[in-house]
Amino acid sequence: MLVADCSAAAPKTQTKMMLKDILKGTGVALVTPFEERGGVDYESLERVINFVLNGGVKYIVTLGTTGEAPTLSQDEKKEIISATMRFVNGRVPVVIGIGGNNTRSLCNDLNNYPLQGAVAVLSASPYYNKPSQEGMYQHYKAIGEASPLPVLLYNVPGRTGSNISSATTIRLATEVPNIAGIKEASGNMHQCMEILRDRPSDFLVVSGDDLLALPQIACGMDGVISVAANCFPKEFCSMVEAGLVNHFEEARTLNNKLLLGYDILFSENNPAGAKAFLSELGVIRNHLRLPLVPLSETVHGRAKSFLRTLGN
Repeated sequence: MLVADCSAAAPKTQTKMMLKDILKGTGVALVTPFEERGGVDYESLERVINFVLNGGVKYIVTLGTTGEAPTLSQDEKKEIISATMRFVNGRVPVVIGIGGNNTRSLCNDLNNYPLQGAVAVLSASPYYNKPSQEGMYQHYKAIGEASPLPVLLYNVPGRTGSNISSATTIRLATEVPNIAGIKEASGNMHQCMEILRDRPSDFLVVSGDDLLALPQIACGMDGVISVAANCFPKEFCSMVEAGLVNHFEEARTLNNKLLLGYDILFSENNPAGAKAFLSELGVIRNHLRLPLVPLSETVHGRAKSFLRTLGN
């Protein structure tokens, strides 16, 4: 017999919506800027939000892996959410990252974080404890029942150590009303195509892999939650928009310009690459929290050179 992880479901303040319309195109997995002494740099957070929105990003995702969420305290996370909502000021939708490997704790977070004004929660699959597919299903079922907002699954086995199968994704999409979509970052194109083939008509499917975003859009994905859009939002958003309207020659040309940038972004760790680019652009300072460290001098030099090829 399964033991419920959440003693009571949260009252729904917002029903499942057509996120396929609201979150179409490029979302950005936003970095969290830090001061030299390690505190959150809210002035730089406002600058990077304005930078990506001016570049054409359609929605903001805060407190993801790119935002170094594992290194943030509960109080910092709550303040970052509030500050992000304040800085965005209704210009685009906001999605909030709340994921982890303790289902009961996540249910508690969903009822204690300031989620008012956000459109969805993005929840990364459990890491390290490597649940079975039935465990994945029960975990997300509990999250869906507890969340006051629609829930987006986040499948990123390269980080978590376990994969949400296409069958489990479709089961959640069809059986749990509050599960509204998935950020798919397995890198498995066969799995992605199975999800796209079998998904309900209102189920959002977005890429979680900048390098594969264009071919995945060609297969039918609704867009991407991107790291690259932190650094070169204009070029990346233009590529995604061209792909979504089947202008693939234009999209390929733009994507080819960005290929080296993708390589630099992820060559050592994420978000060290994104923060190196943003620091060279004068948007934030190049500080990370341990165990992450800035890019090596050699790779940082490649980042500077690449920006010159984009005219920055």
